[in-house]
Amino acid sequence: MNNPLMPTDDEVEKLWAKLDKEARLGGYNINPDKEFAKGLVRGLIINERRYGYSGCPCRLAANNKEVDLDIICPCYYRDPDLTDYGACYCALYVSEDVMRGRRELSPVPERRPPIERRMKHEATGADLSGSLRLSVPIWRCLVCGYLCGRDDPPEICPICKASKERFERFI
Repeated sequence: MNNPLMPTDDEVEKLWAKLDKEARLGGYNINPDKEFAKGLVRGLIINERRYGYSGCPCRLAANNKEVDLDIICPCYYRDPDLTDYGACYCALYVSEDVMRGRRELSPVPERRPPIERRMKHEATGADLSGSLRLSVPIWRCLVCGYLCGRDDPPEICPICKASKERFERFI
């Protein structure tokens, strides 16, 4: 009996190749363990079919796109996880140090706020950061002007590939 959610090997290969190409173009790396990465890609396809969006295959989705925006791949937590732990939560994306064998993969703790906090945000429209509207600094790439809001600048600018040192705190 065929499972309509289950992708074919060809579908998995095609999406894996697309994600790998996009990652490299953006200064990111897909996990070099191709079979492991393809298992995660299979989960992304299943979640796309199940929910209508490619929620992280390692997290439980709420079947509500607004509530799950933070875990649609690539998730909001990818860059800080790469910086702090060398991989994103599900380890689909890995840092350059992991790619080159200079860093071992280790468990990545969950950064996602508890469901009660996300559901309150959904119901009230309240800012998840609390009373401050801007909960993280804004960083600007001095080369191309790319802006991003996060605790630390990215390791590599996704636009021009400038290194972390080429960013300044903008706000």
